[in-house]
Amino acid sequence: MSQIVLARVDDRLIHGQVMTAWLQYTDGNHIVIIDNGTAQDSFLQTVMKMSVPQGIAFSVFDETAGAEFLQKDHGNEKLLLLAKTPATYLHLVEAGVQLQEIIIGGMGAAAQRTKLYKNISASEEERQIFKKLLDQGIQVKVQIVPTDKATNVAGLLE
Repeated sequence: MSQIVLARVDDRLIHGQVMTAWLQYTDGNHIVIIDNGTAQDSFLQTVMKMSVPQGIAFSVFDETAGAEFLQKDHGNEKLLLLAKTPATYLHLVEAGVQLQEIIIGGMGAAAQRTKLYKNISASEEERQIFKKLLDQGIQVKVQIVPTDKATNVAGLLE
């Protein structure tokens, strides 16, 4: 039975940390990007696919198709979910996808965002989304790489 081994928010999606540290740490074998914009950009998908190590499956879905994909069994696949924003994960959970934990890895400064923790920024709307995810019993943590100590987002929202 397929298993979600990582659900990560990172506005860069695929980059060195994901490819090396998180793949090794989770023993994942299928990277799944869920992002409406990326799902419509075949050039960006091609560039990302070139950075995926040999032997690792790679898929890109919009939020609706991603939710449908995740509600099906995919054999022995260990899925690494990547999304640019926490709103994507709220959509997935509201569509019935079961998540235990979400790791915040990269949310850079942008309009409407203020500092949440170190170099992680979040808008008021994103903070409310974190609260909704926490209310669903999902652990939400900031952790850039697996060797970093995780910081619980609930404590940052008080």
